[in-house]
Amino acid sequence: MNATHRLVRLTRRPEGLPTPDDFALAHAPLPRPEAGQVLVRNTHFLVFPGLRTLIGGETRDVPLPALHPGDTLFGPAVGEVVEGPLEKGQLVLHLQGWREYATPAAAECRPLDGTLPDAVAHLAQGSVAYGALTRLAHVHEGDTVFVTGAAGAVGTMAGQIARLLGAARVVGSTGSPDKAERLERELGYDATVLRGAAPIDGQLAQVAPDGIDVVLDTVGGAQLTAAVNAANRGARVALVGALDGQLSPDRAGGSAPAVLDTYRMLTRGITIAGYSGTDHPDVETEWEARFGEWLRAGAIRFPYTPVPGMEHAPGALPQLIAGRSFGASIVEL
Repeated sequence: MNATHRLVRLTRRPEGLPTPDDFALAHAPLPRPEAGQVLVRNTHFLVFPGLRTLIGGETRDVPLPALHPGDTLFGPAVGEVVEGPLEKGQLVLHLQGWREYATPAAAECRPLDGTLPDAVAHLAQGSVAYGALTRLAHVHEGDTVFVTGAAGAVGTMAGQIARLLGAARVVGSTGSPDKAERLERELGYDATVLRGAAPIDGQLAQVAPDGIDVVLDTVGGAQLTAAVNAANRGARVALVGALDGQLSPDRAGGSAPAVLDTYRMLTRGITIAGYSGTDHPDVETEWEARFGEWLRAGAIRFPYTPVPGMEHAPGALPQLIAGRSFGASIVEL
């Protein structure tokens, strides 16, 4: 076993959007597990946009600690137990990504039991979409569903889940014609609207002429404004992300203002709520059981963009923020 391993540290707080120079690939002594800890060799870890908020310092109401210069990044990771109280060779899910070797507490590791056919699928962000669509938005047979940020880690799963739950029409938004084509060709989206190509309101009127029944919003901002304007009577809006604020060079990731027509919400009986997985602890197990069944049946895909190796990890978050990923962004070790 190597005496050192590699990890990614925050070198400075970004001014505007993060760049690769804000992160450093460092070498550190191989960690040794203390009592109750497990030494894990990571194989994959997730690059998630919420890191923008953690490194920006605006972490009020966020259940994760802020990251300061010198800190090692963290996030969901899959790895193999090397040493400790868990069985050697056991694959586990934990939160000490962004390093080759980790020492989480055994209680903070979730042994993977084969519920999903591929361990990497445990890094999918489908639980959020599934929970929001079943607990808040309550998708019904025949609904028209609009997913903002449809080419992201949550959005690529959300459209497929909405269809499997009975939606008759699924529309998404993205900023790239290439991504729009992939959403329709690979993931079953009926239509897409392009951010920046023309006013979103007009595009939605064309692709959803009968209005929208369910909104799963990962973005906020002008896209949420347009979604509410196009919503039908009794529409349900589930908020699961705030990419408009996290991806803005003028913000630090802790805010995402949007203008909402409250008169329309009132007169049409539109409901809007934010989804938090901690409020629905039963969702994860239910989701994984269904996800595993759908994967084995070929009814759903887990799209992600691989980042090959730790040497490319310092640029992974800037690449994600620049929109160069389709689906999740996962570093492969």
